[in-house]
Amino acid sequence: MRGSALPASAGVGFKAEHFGDIVAAQQPLGFFEVHAENYMGAGGPPHAQLAALRADYAFSIHGVGLSIGSMRPLDREHLSRLQSLCDRYQPESFSEHLAWSSHGDFYYNDLLPLPYTEETLARIVDHIDEVQSALGRQMLLENPSTYLQFTATTIPEVEFLREISARTGCGLLLDVNNVFVQAKNHGTDARDYLQDFPFERVREIHLAGHDEQTDDAGAPLLIDAHGTPVAEPVWALYREVIERAGPVATLIEWDNDVPVWPVLRAEAEKADAILARAARASAA
Repeated sequence: MRGSALPASAGVGFKAEHFGDIVAAQQPLGFFEVHAENYMGAGGPPHAQLAALRADYAFSIHGVGLSIGSMRPLDREHLSRLQSLCDRYQPESFSEHLAWSSHGDFYYNDLLPLPYTEETLARIVDHIDEVQSALGRQMLLENPSTYLQFTATTIPEVEFLREISARTGCGLLLDVNNVFVQAKNHGTDARDYLQDFPFERVREIHLAGHDEQTDDAGAPLLIDAHGTPVAEPVWALYREVIERAGPVATLIEWDNDVPVWPVLRAEAEKADAILARAARASAA
């Protein structure tokens, strides 16, 4: 099974409106991420752009529609389309979410949370085994941002992720913003969450912005919105993660209210500076 092999540098999510700026000159980026479901057609301008990028940059394909956490069987047609996409571009990494997003023929626009139980664990392990067998490559599983907790949960999230990785051989995608968001929403400590995180299984990190709102009771509520710069407390948490984990491929996610290319690139360059300092420290 082919492992994930992104360079330990910063990348960004590819947006078509940035294509002209990107190809005008070589960019100081390690990789681009593309959302799989946006490129499951056969051809046209979207694939022409991807082919041009793939000639010069590493790729991370990030899925949002497999519904890994569903108690129903995986959609075989969707998995087949995903396999074709990965065969076409041979990305250095493929990742999905610890979530569910479909029921029967209905697909939701959200990544929905799960109770962490032995039953759920067994089902997710089966699904990841199926995906990795179909793709012939290691999958990375991303920790979620959540806005509620299940009374049925019997396994802490970090232990749940560790056990999935141990049973399937999948890697982990650590979304630092998700850790921060859910800690604030649930009144817990993000550093406690990360204390026992299996960093040796982390192959990629995500950073993103979030919205600060209030819930119906007037309590603070953070939303993983991907529409603003990375917040300073998330940068601080990221620095601590890199100090412990060492340099790891890091993606800047900015999917809504997408800025002009220099603004997005500057966020990636900020992450790259942190990675470079960690690399120098480890080599000293």
